[in-house]
Amino acid sequence: MILEGIVTTLSPDGLLNIAPMGPSVESGPGLEFARFALRPFRSSITYRNLKESGEGVLHVTDDVLLLAQTAIGSAVDPIPESRPADAVRGRILLDACRYYEFRVLSMDDAGDRATFQVESIARGQLRDFFGFNRAKHAVVEAAILATRVGLIPAHTIQEEFRKLQVLVDKTGGAAEHAAFSLLKRFLDDAAARPKAAEPELPKS
Repeated sequence: MILEGIVTTLSPDGLLNIAPMGPSVESGPGLEFARFALRPFRSSITYRNLKESGEGVLHVTDDVLLLAQTAIGSAVDPIPESRPADAVRGRILLDACRYYEFRVLSMDDAGDRATFQVESIARGQLRDFFGFNRAKHAVVEAAILATRVGLIPAHTIQEEFRKLQVLVDKTGGAAEHAAFSLLKRFLDDAAARPKAAEPELPKS
């Protein structure tokens, strides 16, 4: 099962990087995320930081605005509040629902996307998960589609965005509307550029 989450890592100089990440986890009752797999692109900051330090923090969150911002490489302002992790060199986002501090067990970077097998060595809960909401799911889907600009035909992405817009309009709050508007502007800007100058995928 692929979970949509947020991974934080630190550079050798201590610079915080916040990136959306879909770890592969085992599903089932009593899931503890004891081990999971991360697959960042080799061009990403997350890949470089994990290869250097072998540590980070996975966050489960319902903050779809943060997920949208990081998915398209938009400036995150203000930077989310965080604190030092307990057992690894990393930082915990204080508005997350749950977090899992992890260390890398093994790495395979033969392809464009590396695979890091990691184990969770500390975890915690900061607040309750908001719950199921169609608008939040729509923003997540839109954020994933936005990262496929240049890989999927533009008309296909635009048609999916029109469908998702309806869900956000009907069931979204301020954060969901702001996140979807941000993604829509990103999509419109990409469509306005010549094909030869299509934006690169975010390198988070």
